[in-house]
Amino acid sequence: MTKVAPSLLSADFCNMEQGVRMMERAGADYLHCDIMDGVFVPNISFGFQMISRLNEITDIPLDVHLMIVQPERYIERFAQAGADFITVHAEATDHLQRVLKQIAQCGKKPGAVLNPATPLEMVKYVLDDVDMILLMSVNPGYGGQSFIPAIMQKVEDLRTMIDTTGKKIDIEVDGGVDMKNCTRLREAGATVLVAGSAVFGAEDPAQAVRVLRGE
Repeated sequence: MTKVAPSLLSADFCNMEQGVRMMERAGADYLHCDIMDGVFVPNISFGFQMISRLNEITDIPLDVHLMIVQPERYIERFAQAGADFITVHAEATDHLQRVLKQIAQCGKKPGAVLNPATPLEMVKYVLDDVDMILLMSVNPGYGGQSFIPAIMQKVEDLRTMIDTTGKKIDIEVDGGVDMKNCTRLREAGATVLVAGSAVFGAEDPAQAVRVLRGE
Protein backbone atom coordinates (compact mmCIF):
# COMPACT_ATOMS: atom_id res chain seq x y z
CA MET A 1 0.00 0.00 0.00
CA THR A 2 1.18 3.52 -0.77
CA LYS A 3 2.34 5.45 2.27
CA VAL A 4 1.73 9.13 2.95
CA ALA A 5 4.32 11.44 4.47
CA PRO A 6 2.87 14.87 5.27
CA SER A 7 5.47 17.61 4.99
CA LEU A 8 5.97 19.62 8.16
CA LEU A 9 6.92 22.64 6.05
CA SER A 10 3.16 23.14 5.75
CA ALA A 11 2.56 22.93 9.50
CA ASP A 12 2.21 25.95 11.78
CA PHE A 13 5.78 26.60 12.97
CA CYS A 14 4.36 28.41 16.02
CA ASN A 15 2.53 25.26 17.07
CA MET A 16 4.32 22.31 15.54
CA GLU A 17 2.98 19.86 18.12
CA GLN A 18 -0.57 20.70 17.09
CA GLY A 19 0.33 19.82 13.52
CA VAL A 20 1.91 16.54 14.61
CA ARG A 21 -1.19 15.57 16.60
CA MET A 22 -3.33 16.41 13.59
CA MET A 23 -1.25 14.07 11.44
CA GLU A 24 -1.45 11.32 14.06
CA ARG A 25 -5.23 11.55 13.98
CA ALA A 26 -5.14 11.59 10.19
CA GLY A 27 -3.20 8.33 10.12
CA ALA A 28 0.00 9.60 8.49
CA ASP A 29 2.59 6.90 7.84
CA TYR A 30 5.66 9.16 8.14
CA LEU A 31 6.40 12.79 8.94
CA HIS A 32 8.49 14.39 6.21
CA CYS A 33 11.05 16.79 7.65
CA ASP A 34 12.78 19.11 5.18
CA ILE A 35 16.16 20.29 6.45
CA MET A 36 17.31 23.33 4.44
CA ASP A 37 20.64 25.10 4.84
CA GLY A 38 20.17 28.24 2.72
CA VAL A 39 23.07 27.11 0.50
CA PHE A 40 21.96 23.99 -1.37
CA VAL A 41 18.48 25.52 -1.53
CA PRO A 42 17.44 29.18 -1.17
CA ASN A 43 15.71 28.73 2.16
CA ILE A 44 16.40 27.77 5.77
CA SER A 45 14.05 25.56 7.79
CA PHE A 46 14.99 23.73 10.99
CA GLY A 47 17.62 21.35 12.34
CA PHE A 48 18.68 18.86 14.98
CA GLN A 49 16.68 20.31 17.87
CA MET A 50 13.42 20.12 15.96
CA ILE A 51 14.05 16.49 14.96
CA SER A 52 14.95 15.62 18.55
CA ARG A 53 11.78 17.23 19.88
CA LEU A 54 9.60 15.56 17.25
CA ASN A 55 11.13 12.22 18.17
CA GLU A 56 10.14 12.84 21.79
CA ILE A 57 6.50 13.65 21.12
CA THR A 58 5.46 11.15 18.42
CA ASP A 59 5.92 7.56 17.35
CA ILE A 60 5.36 8.36 13.67
CA PRO A 61 8.62 7.57 11.82
CA LEU A 62 10.57 10.69 10.87
CA ASP A 63 11.49 10.91 7.19
CA VAL A 64 14.37 13.41 7.29
CA HIS A 65 15.23 14.95 3.91
CA LEU A 66 18.59 16.72 3.99
CA MET A 67 18.72 19.58 1.51
CA ILE A 68 22.19 20.59 2.60
CA VAL A 69 25.66 20.64 1.10
CA GLN A 70 28.07 17.96 2.29
CA PRO A 71 25.42 16.04 4.28
CA GLU A 72 28.11 13.63 5.51
CA ARG A 73 29.04 16.26 8.10
CA TYR A 74 25.73 15.87 9.90
CA ILE A 75 24.51 12.30 9.41
CA GLU A 76 25.46 11.13 12.91
CA ARG A 77 23.79 14.12 14.57
CA PHE A 78 20.51 13.63 12.72
CA ALA A 79 20.64 9.92 13.50
CA GLN A 80 21.17 10.68 17.18
CA ALA A 81 18.33 13.23 17.09
CA GLY A 82 15.88 10.48 16.11
CA ALA A 83 15.57 10.36 12.33
CA ASP A 84 14.26 7.04 11.01
CA PHE A 85 14.90 7.66 7.31
CA ILE A 86 17.70 9.95 6.17
CA THR A 87 17.70 10.95 2.51
CA VAL A 88 20.53 12.89 0.88
CA HIS A 89 20.78 14.61 -2.49
CA ALA A 90 23.05 13.01 -5.06
CA GLU A 91 23.90 16.55 -6.18
CA ALA A 92 25.05 17.63 -2.71
CA THR A 93 27.91 15.21 -2.09
CA ASP A 94 30.91 13.94 -4.03
CA HIS A 95 30.65 10.50 -2.44
CA LEU A 96 27.01 9.39 -2.49
CA GLN A 97 27.66 5.71 -1.85
CA ARG A 98 29.87 6.50 1.13
CA VAL A 99 27.21 8.72 2.68
CA LEU A 100 24.52 6.08 2.18
CA LYS A 101 26.75 3.56 3.96
CA GLN A 102 27.28 6.08 6.74
CA ILE A 103 23.52 6.36 7.24
CA ALA A 104 23.12 2.58 7.38
CA GLN A 105 25.99 2.29 9.85
CA CYS A 106 24.07 4.67 12.12
CA GLY A 107 21.19 2.20 12.09
CA LYS A 108 18.94 4.35 9.89
CA LYS A 109 17.30 3.72 6.54
CA PRO A 110 19.22 5.48 3.75
CA GLY A 111 17.76 7.16 0.72
CA ALA A 112 19.05 9.09 -2.27
CA VAL A 113 17.32 12.18 -3.67
CA LEU A 114 17.31 13.52 -7.22
CA ASN A 115 16.30 17.02 -8.30
CA PRO A 116 13.90 17.25 -11.27
CA ALA A 117 16.62 17.70 -13.92
CA THR A 118 19.03 15.13 -12.44
CA PRO A 119 19.10 11.91 -14.49
CA LEU A 120 18.37 8.51 -12.98
CA GLU A 121 21.91 7.43 -13.91
CA MET A 122 23.00 9.18 -10.71
CA VAL A 123 21.48 6.39 -8.59
CA LYS A 124 21.92 3.42 -10.92
CA TYR A 125 25.02 2.19 -9.11
CA VAL A 126 23.83 2.71 -5.51
CA LEU A 127 20.69 0.55 -5.62
CA ASP A 128 22.37 -1.91 -3.25
CA ASP A 129 22.73 0.88 -0.69
CA VAL A 130 19.27 2.44 -0.47
CA ASP A 131 15.89 1.68 1.06
CA MET A 132 14.31 4.60 -0.76
CA ILE A 133 14.84 6.91 -3.71
CA LEU A 134 13.16 10.29 -3.50
CA LEU A 135 12.30 12.05 -6.74
CA MET A 136 11.74 15.78 -6.43
CA SER A 137 8.77 16.85 -8.53
CA VAL A 138 9.50 20.54 -7.91
CA ASN A 139 12.80 22.35 -7.58
CA PRO A 140 13.50 22.17 -3.85
CA GLY A 141 13.52 25.08 -1.47
CA TYR A 142 9.91 26.15 -1.06
CA GLY A 143 6.56 24.55 -0.32
CA GLY A 144 3.42 25.13 -2.36
CA GLN A 145 4.97 24.72 -5.83
CA SER A 146 3.23 23.08 -8.79
CA PHE A 147 4.06 19.53 -9.84
CA ILE A 148 6.42 19.23 -12.83
CA PRO A 149 4.59 16.92 -15.31
CA ALA A 150 7.78 15.39 -16.76
CA ILE A 151 8.46 13.71 -13.41
CA MET A 152 5.63 11.25 -14.04
CA GLN A 153 7.73 9.57 -16.73
CA LYS A 154 10.75 9.69 -14.44
CA VAL A 155 8.80 7.75 -11.80
CA GLU A 156 7.87 5.11 -14.37
CA ASP A 157 11.47 4.82 -15.57
CA LEU A 158 12.77 4.48 -12.01
CA ARG A 159 10.15 1.82 -11.27
CA THR A 160 11.37 -0.15 -14.27
CA MET A 161 15.00 0.28 -13.23
CA ILE A 162 14.29 -1.00 -9.71
CA ASP A 163 12.02 -3.84 -10.81
CA THR A 164 14.65 -5.26 -13.16
CA THR A 165 16.94 -5.72 -10.13
CA GLY A 166 14.31 -7.50 -8.03
CA LYS A 167 15.08 -5.19 -5.10
CA LYS A 168 12.47 -3.76 -2.76
CA ILE A 169 13.16 -0.05 -2.85
CA ASP A 170 10.53 2.59 -2.14
CA ILE A 171 10.00 5.40 -4.62
CA GLU A 172 9.07 8.61 -2.83
CA VAL A 173 7.77 11.68 -4.67
CA ASP A 174 7.93 15.16 -3.17
CA GLY A 175 6.53 18.39 -4.57
CA GLY A 176 3.10 19.45 -5.74
CA VAL A 177 1.53 16.10 -4.86
CA ASP A 178 -2.23 16.42 -4.50
CA MET A 179 -5.57 14.75 -5.17
CA LYS A 180 -5.31 15.44 -8.90
CA ASN A 181 -2.07 13.55 -9.53
CA CYS A 182 -1.84 10.99 -6.71
CA THR A 183 -3.64 8.23 -8.61
CA ARG A 184 -1.35 8.60 -11.62
CA LEU A 185 1.71 8.65 -9.34
CA ARG A 186 0.66 5.40 -7.68
CA GLU A 187 0.07 3.83 -11.10
CA ALA A 188 3.52 5.01 -12.22
CA GLY A 189 5.12 3.19 -9.30
CA ALA A 190 5.41 5.65 -6.43
CA THR A 191 5.11 4.00 -3.01
CA VAL A 192 5.53 7.02 -0.72
CA LEU A 193 3.83 10.36 -1.40
CA VAL A 194 4.96 13.54 0.34
CA ALA A 195 2.15 16.08 0.59
CA GLY A 196 2.11 19.43 2.34
CA SER A 197 -0.82 21.74 1.75
CA ALA A 198 -2.86 18.87 0.29
CA VAL A 199 -3.01 17.41 3.81
CA PHE A 200 -2.41 20.29 6.22
CA GLY A 201 -4.74 22.55 4.25
CA ALA A 202 -7.49 19.97 3.87
CA GLU A 203 -10.83 20.38 5.59
CA ASP A 204 -10.56 16.71 6.58
CA PRO A 205 -6.86 15.68 6.78
CA ALA A 206 -7.75 12.04 7.46
CA GLN A 207 -9.81 11.87 4.29
CA ALA A 208 -6.97 13.54 2.38
CA VAL A 209 -4.54 10.86 3.60
CA ARG A 210 -6.96 8.12 2.54
CA VAL A 211 -7.37 9.62 -0.94
CA LEU A 212 -3.59 9.95 -1.37
CA ARG A 213 -3.18 6.32 -0.37
CA GLY A 214 -5.87 5.23 -2.79
CA GLU A 215 -8.19 3.81 -0.17
